[in-house]
Amino acid sequence: MMQHFFEWIEGDASAIDPLVKAAVAHLWFLTIHPFDDGNGRLCRTVTEMLLSRADDTSQRYYSLSSEILNHRKDYYAQLEKAQHGKSDITEWITWFLYTLRSALNVALEKTENTMRKVRFWDNHKDLKLNERQRKVLNMLLDGFEGKLNSSKWYKINHCSQDTAIRDLNDLVDKKSAAEKR
Repeated sequence: MMQHFFEWIEGDASAIDPLVKAAVAHLWFLTIHPFDDGNGRLCRTVTEMLLSRADDTSQRYYSLSSEILNHRKDYYAQLEKAQHGKSDITEWITWFLYTLRSALNVALEKTENTMRKVRFWDNHKDLKLNERQRKVLNMLLDGFEGKLNSSKWYKINHCSQDTAIRDLNDLVDKKSAAEKR
């Protein structure tokens, strides 16, 4: 079965869409389950190799494995249906492609957040900030949730309440000065 599997993988590349091929290969490998241990890791490696071929690059900017891990319950349910149902694996392929799209969207969102952060620091490169202020601003740019107050500031920075208030007031003053320009 493994020999047939590898021959199919290396077969005519134009015979099947490369993303569909990755989906089928993923399911096929796990269905064969050739080893007592390590099938998941090897399957992800084969899948990532096929996705790299589809992208025509060895560089990976998204992680299907991470997205599968984030939705592992649904992943196992889809595998179970595909492996023990009828021979129609359309639902598996659809789920796989949806999960791949989700992984791409996560990567795009991370890239956009990184670019937003770079633009912020480029726009404020001349702003004199202390280490505590930079730390909290980076946390805010990374998606800190909740209300930021002086109590949270001093806990985050391990400083006194007075230092936290001075740091916050300094940032407010700098914002006011920038708005006047």
